[in-house]
Amino acid sequence: MTGFVDDLLLAIGAFHLLRPLWLLLLPVVAWVWWQNRRPVTRRAPPADGLAPHLRQALTVGETRRRRILPIDSVAAVLLLAILGAAGPTWTRQVDPFLAQTGPLVVVLKVTPSMTTPDVAPTRLDRAKFKIRDLLDLRAGARTALVAYAGTAHRVLPFTEDTAIIRPYLEGLEPDVMPVAGANATAALELAQQMMSTEATPGGILIVLDGLDTADLAAFGAAQDQSLAVHLVTGPDVRDPGVDQLGSIPVVRVTADNGDIRQLDHLLNADYRRAMLEDGDQPWEDRGWWFAVPALMIGVLWFRRGWTMRWGAIVLALSLGGLAPAPARAEGIADWFLTPDQQGQRAFRQKDYARAAETFEDPMWQGYALYRAGKYAEAVEVLNRLDTAEATFTKGMAHIRNREYRDGVRAFERVLELDPEYPGAEHNLKVAREIVDYIETAREQSDTGEESGIGADDVVFDNEANRGADTQTERQPREQGGLLTAEQWMNTVDTRTGDFLAMRFRLEAAEAGQ
Repeated sequence: MTGFVDDLLLAIGAFHLLRPLWLLLLPVVAWVWWQNRRPVTRRAPPADGLAPHLRQALTVGETRRRRILPIDSVAAVLLLAILGAAGPTWTRQVDPFLAQTGPLVVVLKVTPSMTTPDVAPTRLDRAKFKIRDLLDLRAGARTALVAYAGTAHRVLPFTEDTAIIRPYLEGLEPDVMPVAGANATAALELAQQMMSTEATPGGILIVLDGLDTADLAAFGAAQDQSLAVHLVTGPDVRDPGVDQLGSIPVVRVTADNGDIRQLDHLLNADYRRAMLEDGDQPWEDRGWWFAVPALMIGVLWFRRGWTMRWGAIVLALSLGGLAPAPARAEGIADWFLTPDQQGQRAFRQKDYARAAETFEDPMWQGYALYRAGKYAEAVEVLNRLDTAEATFTKGMAHIRNREYRDGVRAFERVLELDPEYPGAEHNLKVAREIVDYIETAREQSDTGEESGIGADDVVFDNEANRGADTQTERQPREQGGLLTAEQWMNTVDTRTGDFLAMRFRLEAAEAGQ
């Protein structure tokens, strides 16, 4: 309920009209309505000298004054048409090159108390399940991960690739933490430090099963930030520290995803507000919303006794600019929304696969395919366009699909179309560095610069004619020879948790803890 109220207040604050001059027609419609209705509804002349039965027989249309007349429906349709033409709006158009969710730092408490099985299978396991669900919900948004016990450690910096976060999340167990305890203050400070490097507002989510009262001061000082606590305990478990958090929202774990949706909504409040204040993004015209009730009122004109000679003309003129494109009989949504409008709804709901199937605009369809992870399909669709925006997205799809040479070409084309396009020059530099690294590794493999290493079994395009085009098997090292760095890495068989434990111990030792 609180989230709905916040959204309502945010929409009310942003509400305005794009074309307010259309409202000048309202007095005209009101005058026409009154002039047509008054003769029909005016009171009949008094007939006090007549007997009651004669008065009833001679009076015609007495009850009609209290009925809704055809002119009322016409005025209602015109009213809705004018309001729609005025362009009411309270949201910005979605920018396909900006994440629709703000950056987030997830802070996870990793202590022995989190292994309590009052929330099956354990509190820690359930917390990991919930974090994975949150990552899926945020789909492509920037997320970082912090773990804490007696010390706080950055597990991963901000990344848009959730596949990278998952193995590190699984490796977090109490035995990897170097110092016992539950220093939530240090974890909050580290999360705030990481969030300060982001260009857009974001949130901090702290997943825990309890809070030491000594940490309340730090949380109290952070109340002006987008901060939320996810309490992972049994339904009857109370914690004195959590109960004293004041205005900081606390969401208790649930069996379904209701808690995750609530947290995502809470943590993105500042981001949504910042997007509304972004003057570079155009406002989304919501006038078409008035077409639906106008059409429903217009249906009444086909009732017997309600048809007006000029009703069809008024309906056509008033809804000409508001009615959606010709509908397809595939569902109720097709009666009122165009395919691109339905695609926008699915995109805002982060259902990128359905959005890609619904969009007709190739730019939006290609970007939805990109966000859905269908990079080859995205490139195929975006090949139809030769704009800087489409080519930039195509380049990103090539990079994600490990087609680095094609990515270089795409970013070079972006700079030809728009030399000032944001991010194009940086991405071109990174793509070229990747290509150079791979081709350098090929040269070293083919010339034997690194003893004992042959070419990988994955062949790069080799357009620069560097190295050989043949595939070779890795050669075993000579008996008793030294392992190269790559051979040593190939022989390492360890868990992610072991790596984290070693790294956390080094960090704690450097900090003198």
